[in-house]
Amino acid sequence: MSSIRPFCLTSWLAAPVAAALLLLTPVSQSRAQAQATPAPAQAANPAPASPSQTTVAATSPEQRSITARAIDKVKQVAKSAGDVFNRVPCLPPKGGAKAMGSLPHVASKLVAGKPVVIVAFGSSSTAGYGASSPDFNYPNRLAAQLRRQYPTADITVINAGVGGEDAPEMMKRLQKEVIDVHPDMVIWQVGTNAVLRNLDPGDTAKMVEDGIARIQAAGGADIMLVDPQYSPAVNQRKESAGKMVKLLGKVAELRHVGIFPRFEVMRDWHENQSIPVESFVIADGLHMNDWGYACFAQLLGDDIIRSVGQIKLGVNVPGDVRAYRPM
Repeated sequence: MSSIRPFCLTSWLAAPVAAALLLLTPVSQSRAQAQATPAPAQAANPAPASPSQTTVAATSPEQRSITARAIDKVKQVAKSAGDVFNRVPCLPPKGGAKAMGSLPHVASKLVAGKPVVIVAFGSSSTAGYGASSPDFNYPNRLAAQLRRQYPTADITVINAGVGGEDAPEMMKRLQKEVIDVHPDMVIWQVGTNAVLRNLDPGDTAKMVEDGIARIQAAGGADIMLVDPQYSPAVNQRKESAGKMVKLLGKVAELRHVGIFPRFEVMRDWHENQSIPVESFVIADGLHMNDWGYACFAQLLGDDIIRSVGQIKLGVNVPGDVRAYRPM
């Protein structure tokens, strides 16, 4: 699989602006976005304009205006990408964060220089709702971080997030979108929509356990669960959210897989690091913003990189060590 970094702007610009941006975006980047992190269903980029079409666009005041706005938007996104952590630094939770545990399969592949495939499986938090650009969703942020760390590696992060889904819907596409891909690592974000719908946390946990068992039976992929987010909408159903977080932790322990305790990490941002909720959650009170996704991805990537370091040093850490608990 290609290791080209994905770059896609057309999903959040209007169609005329997307056409203008076509003159600015290399074709290889469009191919990489389609491969590494599929965007929501929409038409693929059209073929580059013919010379005559380009001439007409260049001489049209309206098109010049569209192109100028597109260039301004590109500059804004580039600036946001560069300074997202300058505004608020991404720090591990106070109190002594521990490693998530060993991720031996994906780490061994990176050490050996073999291609790595990571599937980010989940709902709108995985798809990236709330991010200002597909580049800023957490799977793309994670891919960028790992490619910076391992510039010669062939790393693919597949975004298999579908907004509005939870365990019942995800189980229907588990085989095709996860197991059949033969990933080296699966990051499974689940549970939030079940809380918001008042679904039984126990039923969700049972389905997730069954799904993990299926992934494990199919091969040696590392698995990382991601529990619900700490946000106003979720906190309105505090009791249900608490049960969901606790049960997903028990499932991870039972199936010997990792868990990223997103709820506790985000709560630490607010309660211990004194970061206002609006600094990491958008106005809907539920979804993360660019900074939230970026810090989430950074902490995930740090643990993958730490596991690679363990393998290189010959540290024999079993794959069922799962201890990323911030408190």
